[in-house]
Amino acid sequence: MKAFMDQDFLLSTPTAQKLYHEYAEVMPILDYHCHINPKEIAEDRKFENITQVWLGGDHYKWRQMRSNGVDEYYITGGASDREKFQKWAETLEMAIGNPLYHWSHLELKRYFGYDGYLNGETAEEVWNLCNAKLQEDGMSVRNLIRQSNVKLICTTDDPVDSLEWHQVIAKDETFEVQVLPAWRPDKAMNLEKPDYADYLARLSQASGIEVKDFASLKEALKNRMEFFDSMGCCVSDHGIEYVMYAPASEEEVEAIMAKRLAGNAVTREEELKFKTAFMLFIGREYHRLGWVMQLHYGCKRDNNALRYAQLGPDTGYDCINNYAPSSETADFLNALIQTDQLPKTILYSLNPNDNAAIGTILGCFQDASAVGKIQQGSAWWFNDHKTGMTEQMTSLANLGLLGNFIGMLTDSRSFLSYTRHEYFRRIMCELIGGWVENGEYPADYRVLEKIVKGISFNNAVRYFGFDLKTE
Repeated sequence: MKAFMDQDFLLSTPTAQKLYHEYAEVMPILDYHCHINPKEIAEDRKFENITQVWLGGDHYKWRQMRSNGVDEYYITGGASDREKFQKWAETLEMAIGNPLYHWSHLELKRYFGYDGYLNGETAEEVWNLCNAKLQEDGMSVRNLIRQSNVKLICTTDDPVDSLEWHQVIAKDETFEVQVLPAWRPDKAMNLEKPDYADYLARLSQASGIEVKDFASLKEALKNRMEFFDSMGCCVSDHGIEYVMYAPASEEEVEAIMAKRLAGNAVTREEELKFKTAFMLFIGREYHRLGWVMQLHYGCKRDNNALRYAQLGPDTGYDCINNYAPSSETADFLNALIQTDQLPKTILYSLNPNDNAAIGTILGCFQDASAVGKIQQGSAWWFNDHKTGMTEQMTSLANLGLLGNFIGMLTDSRSFLSYTRHEYFRRIMCELIGGWVENGEYPADYRVLEKIVKGISFNNAVRYFGFDLKTE
């Protein structure tokens, strides 16, 4: 029996072990999509206790605590940080087979030097150990980033954001890690939301352009995109339930916008026509600016109406949307490529059933302008576990070129989540190593090194065009 989470954790063959320890393990991290707060980096925050690091805003953990029968008082309520940590520890011991078990223990091992097991009985020991460690200067936010070997971070930012904290970080010569904004314009597109008019007022103020129709909305967004571009932004991100493609004339779109600005609700068909026009406009702008377009879809959000009313969004009540948008996705990309304005694009679906569909869509739109111009994103959210990652990479390998894959991202709000890259790299090396051991790929370590290092770091540097050295 193997020891729990030893040096060869998840690596069952000599080839997998060689690929990980000699190639993947040493590579830096490029975190091109996350939700961490740039203010905390600018201020070099130090956390008071492990609950602040682990449970503040982490709806992954909140979901499992609810599944363990924990009262909301100990999750998002007024319980003390020590009480919340205790309830999480008691939940974690039941999480056999869940990636949270592995992530949590990797974080305890790598950042706190703890080799034991967190459960209800060891909670006090771990609480004291972690809190003492967090008081050390080496555990500030910037030093956590440094010791994780992170070279560049892309945060997630709204068009109305001032990017003031990015400016502070960029001017600070004492911090060598690049922290760049990424453009997330969902609120500008979601005209069906009740607060849409309020958002447009904020966009008008930020851009200096009064948004009074679709034409002025586009001008305001272009204004903000130019500002983001000046701040080093070259990545966009969209969180959508599914890829929509319902083309409409410019006159139709303006009429829909006018209807909504007059305070009237729009129909579902009108919503889809507007969003299609929005995405086509913004996709062409990404092409003009040389930005990468990320599309995250397949999520049905905020399903528990009672809890949404109490807690709001992003609190752990989302699920997979079973809608399969392969035809619409292809039509959307095709509409952009007809005028040669298709930007580099990364497709993520929360539904693992979409893996093969995405794999076939990629091959329709590749060209010589970029290696792997259209990418399938890494296994996302409910899929970023051993099974999900293995299935996503296997599907991508079967239908495309796994060797050009741009690899893992954290998609996290925690500064301890960089161990997810280690978790991913171990799974990736186990998968590739198994193919070599089985005689399905030669033991050509010159090429295998290129593939493993590429997926770990180098491919993403090349794909996004960041000012970093490949290794």
